[in-house]
Amino acid sequence: MEPKDEKRLMRYILLLLIVIGGMVYLSQLGKETGNDSEKPVEQEAGGAPAEAEVSEVEEVEEVEEVEEVEEVEEVPFSPKPFEYETKAKGRGGSGKVYMGREISLVMGHEAINWLERDNREDEEAPSKAVKGLELRVDAVVADIGSGSGYYTFLIAPLVPEGKVIGVDIQPEMVAFLGQKAAKLGVANVEAHLGKVDSVQLPEGTVDAVILVDAYHEFSHPNEMMQSIFHALKPGGRVYLLEYRGEDPDVPIKTLHKMTEAQSVKEMKVVGLRHLRTEGFLPWQHFMIFEK
Repeated sequence: MEPKDEKRLMRYILLLLIVIGGMVYLSQLGKETGNDSEKPVEQEAGGAPAEAEVSEVEEVEEVEEVEEVEEVEEVPFSPKPFEYETKAKGRGGSGKVYMGREISLVMGHEAINWLERDNREDEEAPSKAVKGLELRVDAVVADIGSGSGYYTFLIAPLVPEGKVIGVDIQPEMVAFLGQKAAKLGVANVEAHLGKVDSVQLPEGTVDAVILVDAYHEFSHPNEMMQSIFHALKPGGRVYLLEYRGEDPDVPIKTLHKMTEAQSVKEMKVVGLRHLRTEGFLPWQHFMIFEK
C-alpha cells in the first residue's frame, strides 16, 4: 500500500474511533439521565410519595376524662333509742315518763286558730321574745314544733340574708306554713316535715334553734334533742321557751308547763350547756343553751 493510501486509512480509522467514542459517551450520558428520571418512581415504589399514595391518618378525638362523682346521699341521722318509763296517764298526759316528767299529749293541727289568736301578744309577748334572740343577719334558724308558723314569720325579718326553717311532724301544719309563706311572699321561710324522733336536718347546718311551748309535747324528747344537737353548728344555740312550771298563777295545764331545773336537766343529758335563763316574758321561761 502506498504511503498516501495509508494516511487516508488512518484518518478513517481515527474518525471511526471518534464516532464510536461519541456514541459510547452519549449512551453513558443517557443511562445517567435515565437513572435520575427513575428516582421518583423508586420513591413511588417505596410507598412514600404524596400524590401516588395518601396514607390514612386516623383522627383521634381528645376525650376529656370526666370523673363521675357519685352523689352520696347523706344518711339520715339515727338517734340512739332511749328507754322511757310508763305510768298511769295524768290529766292531759300520755303516760310516758322521761327523767321523772310525764310527757303531755300533743296539741293537734285543729288548734291553729288558738296559735294565731289575736291576744297572744298580750299573754306571751312574742315580740319581746324574738328581740331576745341573738342572731346574725345570715343565720339559719330552725323553729321546731313551728305549728302555724307564728314565730317563724316573726323571726324571718331578723335574718334577711339567712332563713328560718319551720319544722313540724304534722303534715297539716307544714302545709299551712308553706301556703302562708307563699301568700305573704316571704322567701326566706321553709316548711319542713320532721319525725317524732328527729328533726331530719343535715349535720352542722343550723345556727340557732327555737322551741316555743313545744318541747314538753315531744313523744321522744331525748331522740329529738339528739337530732337537734346533730343539726346545730359548733357553738349553736337552743332557745327554749316553756310556761313556768314553778308559777301556779300561769293559767296553763300542769303537764304543759316545765320548771327551769327540769329543763336544764333534760338539755344537759344530750350535751347542751345552760348559759342563762331570762325572766322578761309574762308566762314563760326564756332559756338559752349552747352546743
